Amino acid sequence: MAFTKAETIWMNGRLVPWEQATVHVLSHVIHYGSCIFEGMRSYKTPRGPAIFRLRDHVDRLFDGCKIYRMEVPYGREQIEAAIQETVRANRLEACYIRPLVYRGYESLGVDPFPCPIDVAIAAYPWGEYLGKGAAEKGVDAMVSSWRRQAPDTLPAMAKASANYMNSQLIKMEALVNGYAEGIALDATGFVSEGSGENLFLVKKGLLYTPPLTASILPGITRQTIIQIAQDLKIPLIERSLPREALYTADEVFFVGTAVEVTPVRSIDHVTVGRGKRGEITSRIQTEYKSITSGQSEDRYHWLSQV
Repeated sequence: MAFTKAETIWMNGRLVPWEQATVHVLSHVIHYGSCIFEGMRSYKTPRGPAIFRLRDHVDRLFDGCKIYRMEVPYGREQIEAAIQETVRANRLEACYIRPLVYRGYESLGVDPFPCPIDVAIAAYPWGEYLGKGAAEKGVDAMVSSWRRQAPDTLPAMAKASANYMNSQLIKMEALVNGYAEGIALDATGFVSEGSGENLFLVKKGLLYTPPLTASILPGITRQTIIQIAQDLKIPLIERSLPREALYTADEVFFVGTAVEVTPVRSIDHVTVGRGKRGEITSRIQTEYKSITSGQSEDRYHWLSQV
C-alpha cells in the first residue's frame, strides 16, 4: 500500500517536514538492521482521535530496546507525548503511527555501541492492510516454506527491524504464489504466526492461539483479543498447534494493529470452515471495532485521547 503522506515527522525532539525526515546512508541501522519499532493506530471516536493502547505499545518499544541494549534518550511519558503531538500536528483522526528507535550515524561495524540512539515518529492515513474488503470477505493464505527464527537466534519478543527480513520472505513467497498472506511455522514445526500478524483459530466453539514460545511477537492486539474472548465468554486455549489444525479449523483469523481482525477463508487452497467469516470471528471483530471506535465503554482504559 502506497503512502498517503502527512505533513511532518517527529525526529529527535522536533517536527520536521515529511520530505526532510532522512538519515545518513552510513547510519548503523541501514547496514545492520539495528532498529526497534512499533505500529499503533489512532481511531476516530465521538470524542475526537484516540490512540489505541498507547502505553502498552510504548512499553513494548522500551522492552525491545532493553533486549538490544539501546538506551532510549527520552522517557516513556516523553515518547507518549511526542506520539500524540505528531498526530495533532498532522491534523489526523484515523491514522497509523510508526515510532522507531534506531542506531544512527557515527561508525560502521558490527559493534553498535559507538552509534547514537535516534528516535523518530511518523503518523499517516492507512486503510485495510490486506486489501479492501478483507475484513468482511476474508483472505487466502499459505503455509510458508520459511520458518520463524529459533528462540536462541533472534529474540521474537523484540519488534526489531532485522526480524522482518524473515517476514519479507514469507510475504513475498505468498504474493508471488497468488496468496494475500503467509503463515510461518516455528523452528519445531508448530504454527507460529503470519508475516506481520498473530493468528487464532476456532474449533468446536473453542478459540486457540499459539503460545509465546512459538517464536511469535507478543502482540498488543493479540492480548486485546484474548481479553475480548474472556469478556464474551469464549473459551480460549493457548498451546502449540500442528499445521494440520489450520486445515481442520472451523474458523481462522489474523490479528494485529495493521490487520486488526481479518478472517482467513482458505489455507493452501483448503477451505477454512464455510469459506467465509465465521460466527466467533464476527463477534470478536464487532467488539474490537466497537471498542476502538469509542462506541463501547472504554472499560480497560485502552484509548488515549489526542
